[in-house]
Amino acid sequence: MYLFGASGHAKVILDILKSNRINALGLFDDNKSGGGINGLPIVGVTEDHTSECNPCIVAIGDNGIRKNVVERLRSAIYASALHAGATVAEPNDIAEGTVVMAGAVINPSTKVGRHCIVNTSASVDHDCTIGDFVHIAPNATLCGGVSVGEGTLVGSGATIIPNISIGKWVVVGAGTVVIADVPDYAVVVGNPGRLVKIQQHE
Repeated sequence: MYLFGASGHAKVILDILKSNRINALGLFDDNKSGGGINGLPIVGVTEDHTSECNPCIVAIGDNGIRKNVVERLRSAIYASALHAGATVAEPNDIAEGTVVMAGAVINPSTKVGRHCIVNTSASVDHDCTIGDFVHIAPNATLCGGVSVGEGTLVGSGATIIPNISIGKWVVVGAGTVVIADVPDYAVVVGNPGRLVKIQQHE
């Protein structure tokens, strides 16, 4: 397994791989100044590496940057990674490039899109639909039947009540309780959640 990205998020993915007795074979990152992680050197990220460094995971926490890197690596073959200490019920559909951290719970009949992060101790209940490049942050809770659009960040400790629809590229602030549908590009904070602004997005 190869990782594209060599920051703190990569450290957590390396721990996921270790929990499954999978060896990481190399790190790639545009910034070589960090020197590597756990003895793995940083080689550099270019499209030239993708034909020889498969399967791989894009180990970048920022949703937008992660999407941009995926778009650069057109010939990459992606794997998903689920920590041995996560609970993932069946049936579930978890797409390529997605990582599920220790202590996370994903209950039955949930669909998780490409290159998502379900972070430490996050809870995703039954029949949820999570779009591509979403990050469900540590200790966030999605109750049953929640839909989350592409690129959205559900902040640490946030709670989404059942059957809520959250648009694409939304930011749900840490600790927010979402009790109504949220439009695309919104920033929502508070308890109960209130719309703060609509972000500009290209």
